[in-house]
This record gives sequence, structure tokens and C-alpha cells, in this order.
Amino acid sequence: MKINILGGGPAGLYAAYLLKRQDPGASVHVFEQNAAHTTFGFGVVFSDQALEFLRANDAETLALIVSGLETWQDIELRIHGQTIRIDGVGFTAIARLKLLEILRQRAESVGAVLINSRVIGSLGDMGDADLIIGADGVNSLVRRTHEAAFGTQIDYFDNRFAWFGATKPFDRMTQTFKRSPQGSFNAHHYRYSDSMSTFLVEVDEPTFDRIGFAHMTEEASRQYCEEIFAEELAGASLVTNKSMWRRFPKISTTTWSTGTCVIVGDASRTAHYSIGSGTRLALEDVQALAKAIAEHPGSIPEALRSFEAERRPIVEKITAAANRSALWYDQFAQHMELPDWEFAMRYIGRSGRVDPERLRNMSPQFVADYEAWRSAQVSP
Repeated sequence: MKINILGGGPAGLYAAYLLKRQDPGASVHVFEQNAAHTTFGFGVVFSDQALEFLRANDAETLALIVSGLETWQDIELRIHGQTIRIDGVGFTAIARLKLLEILRQRAESVGAVLINSRVIGSLGDMGDADLIIGADGVNSLVRRTHEAAFGTQIDYFDNRFAWFGATKPFDRMTQTFKRSPQGSFNAHHYRYSDSMSTFLVEVDEPTFDRIGFAHMTEEASRQYCEEIFAEELAGASLVTNKSMWRRFPKISTTTWSTGTCVIVGDASRTAHYSIGSGTRLALEDVQALAKAIAEHPGSIPEALRSFEAERRPIVEKITAAANRSALWYDQFAQHMELPDWEFAMRYIGRSGRVDPERLRNMSPQFVADYEAWRSAQVSP
């Protein structure tokens, strides 16, 4: 069997590894437009249990990834000059480049062929194949080539965001909400190594327009955000890597396959970065895809139908939560009118996945502190 994979990100590389491992006789090629050992972005974040799906069938890859993880157990909210800790919400993070290097080595170890610095203009540029996997992200060529067949719909959330790095390892996943005379700002920041953090800056649409970010250079945006968050950075610097302002695309498709083409990860749908599940979902996608192909060796179309039937209900549940979270962030400037502790409670419940009982079990100290604050509000 000949398999062509478009996109050398985590999903594409892991698909190559899994498919070549289970069928050593298969011809597996990965086509990536960027050079080897380069990437855009900084750290990749997971929930603390997000990678456990690897343990049963791929403990070696899990061990390699875990060895490079930064871990913490709390979220920190900074709002109205206060710092509120939400205990028991564990996360991990790893440098995106380190994750790619691990997955690249795994793919090469089983004989997958990785072709870098190759811009594919049409699917025919990759040659004939029994299976084409689109692991090529939000701007997927595979999806665009068969846009009508995939039933593609693309909308955008209102807020603008830019990914920066920071030369400081923050202690934990931190959300900093600030106001300035120019508008409202939010930073998502977390360490991914012992010296660096991801530092995503988000602004609402009026702030974006008022400041004029659309007309700034990347360096001017970096300097501006560095000044806004000077207190949090405490002398550290922001770092750019194609840190351009964007709106988050809400991509959905009615089907994930057509003929012998299948799309996975962000190519098939997006999950807003605020729930930290995008990379995990992509890796789970290709694990489920490899399983379906192994179970239907005589028919790629049947395997693709089986893959989607099993995987879509799981993905849709998570993307629905991600969309609710994204809508909350789209209105974060209005939410900042709330008192600090009420803001924190609305924040942790924004996706609809954490009910009061689960929150009490997960974050007992936060709930106790919140209830003490509520009691103080009604005391004479």
C-alpha cells in the first residue's frame, strides 16, 4: 500500500510512524513545506492526563515525550490586581520543536520517508497513492481540494491573538487580564522548558482597532505587548516567530473522507487554544485512523468510514466545549466587569465541562476560598 501524508506536524509524523510500524511493507511518505528541524510557534500544552491514550499501544513514544515535559498542578488567574489560584487543574507542556523531533525520529525509525522543504501545489504533485492523509492544518490543501465533498464551513471568532515566546519560565499555567487606557488585554502564558514560556496575547476587537495592531510590524507589536505586560515579564523579553495577529478560525466539516482522501486534526476541524486539546486530538485522530486501517485491510473507504464513525462523536463533544470556551474569551472584556472571585468562577466553568460537584472534588481549596468570599459579601 502506498500512503502519502501532507503535513509534517505532530499528526502527520505520528501517522507515518503508526502506519509504517503496523505495515512494514507499506510505502509511507510525508511531505512538509518547511525545512527539517524548524517550526513556528513555541510550546505545546496538554492536560496532565492527555497523553495517557499512548500508554497501551505506544509506551515508548509516551516515555520519550514525558521525559521532555514541564508539569504543574494549578492555574493562576491575575485579575484586578489580584492573584487567584485554582488548584488541581494539572497541565504539561513541551517545546513544539522538541515534540516534532521526537515524532520525526519515531517515523524515521520504522522507515517512513520524510520529504521536507517541498511545497505541494496540488495533490497530484505527490504522485499516486492508495491513501492520502491531510494533516496539513487549518489551511489544508487536501480539504480545499475537495471542499464541497468535505462539507467545509469556516467562521471566525472576533478576538485577535498573537503567539509570542517569553524568556522566562512561568511557574504555572497563568491567565493575566489587564486594562489600559487603550483597551483590554489577556495573556495566556506557561513554561515549556526551564528557560522559556509561551506567551499568547489576546485582545478584543475594539482594542485591536484602537491600538492599530493591523498596521504594526511584528517587532512593533512585540514591543507594545512587552510594555503592556512588563510587570508580569519582570525584565524578561517577548520573542517573535511569525507572531502575526489573527482571528481564530472555527472550521467544521460534514465528513472527514472522500474517496481515498482523509483529513485529520486541524484540517478537519479546529478546537480553540483555550482548552489546550488541539495537538492531543490530532494524535488521537491518527491513532484511531491506524487502528481502523488495520481492522479493514481490504478496503480503504470502509476503513475511513469506520474511523470517522468511532472518532467523530468524541471529537464533537470536545470541540463543542472548545467553542463555548472561545465564546467566553470573545467577551472577556465584559467579564472583567465582574468582581475578581466571581470572574474566576465564571472562567473555570466557561466550557460547560466542569459542574459544581466535579469542581469541588477537583479544586477543593479554590471552592473553599470562593465560598468564603461569597459569605463575606453578604455579611453585615
